[in-house]
Amino acid sequence: MNAASFRFSPSKSIPFRDAKAIARARAIRRKDLAKHKNPDFKIRIVPDGEMESIWLADMFWRIQTAAEEGRQCVLILPNPAHTYRKLAHLINTFRVDCRRLWTFNMDEYANEHGEVAPYDWPLGFMCSFRKFFWGRIDPKLRPPEKQCVGPTTKNIKVYSRMIADLGGADACYSGPGWTGHLAFIEPDAPEFDAPLGEWMKMEARIVTLSPFTIAQNSLHGFFGMSGDLAAVPPKAATIGPADVVRAKYRMEQHGLLTAGTFVSWQRLVSRLVLHGPVTPRVPSSLHQLLKTDAYVAESIAADIAPLWDRGY
Repeated sequence: MNAASFRFSPSKSIPFRDAKAIARARAIRRKDLAKHKNPDFKIRIVPDGEMESIWLADMFWRIQTAAEEGRQCVLILPNPAHTYRKLAHLINTFRVDCRRLWTFNMDEYANEHGEVAPYDWPLGFMCSFRKFFWGRIDPKLRPPEKQCVGPTTKNIKVYSRMIADLGGADACYSGPGWTGHLAFIEPDAPEFDAPLGEWMKMEARIVTLSPFTIAQNSLHGFFGMSGDLAAVPPKAATIGPADVVRAKYRMEQHGLLTAGTFVSWQRLVSRLVLHGPVTPRVPSSLHQLLKTDAYVAESIAADIAPLWDRGY
């Protein structure tokens, strides 16, 4: 055997294993990344570091506009905690009345028994959200505490209904994980094992986290950025694809770099999400069928090629 004849299939542990589709995605160059056949799926490449300001501006605009018009605003939110500190600062500075704002965290960790982390678990998404957003808003402006909602053991079976009963989310903000997950809608979770049409109608539930997600999150600051796999809970509560589909507006963000370096586990999966097959095996790919604004950082859009002079 020589180099030209050496072949292998992706590991069976990888949720999406279509080698031809992966090769096509890997070969997409930066100059072609923003092209898509769905005119409602708008892909924009933006400078590194600009993603947060785009998202922050959109959230603030929606909250402020709703307040000025005297109507409610319902948002499904992910967990970049420190961005919410900046959002709270804008709300306080411009004295925006948030009494009709409803926020729904898209996911939260759970233990092996399916018990969702309580709001005061210090490594939890809801704990950080309440600390950096709700808790920093002037009490005269902040929404009632009951309107700052996260999935819990008690409400998970009706979580999607809670959002739907408010008319659905005015906006849902997301970004793909290493597996292409959206929130914790995992491609290899048995709880989401269904054909595409059925899968897109599935609502919130407790799911088993992918080993890749556990590895990804072990690099997060909350867990010490140290690869501590045992520190990350094995399950999670999450919204379902139906909640994303029902949202009136969707923003997809691809800009996660490892501690601000060029290193990223998102560069390949971003291409699969944007241009690969639409499949539950790459959950965020569902945006290709919808009206979505997708923002991609320059470092994620960069061509994929060997860096022979680098190691880890």
